Amino acid sequence: MPGRLDRSPARERGTLASPSDVAAYLGVPVKTLYQWKYRGTGPTPLKVGRHLRYRWRDVDTWLDQQSPYGLTA
Repeated sequence: MPGRLDRSPARERGTLASPSDVAAYLGVPVKTLYQWKYRGTGPTPLKVGRHLRYRWRDVDTWLDQQSPYGLTA
């Protein structure tokens, strides 16, 4: 149908991010994401087959929870 909005489940949820997508977004090397995964300190990754993927909402939630390290405005 022309003019109909795409309401597929994948479109509503958004795409999963690869480690390189998240690394570019956060401005860190991909290796850092793997270290964070090993230590359990970074955004929560998902295992899809043998690949790591991230939900953007999990990355943003994790980022919002990070401490400003005592910096004040």
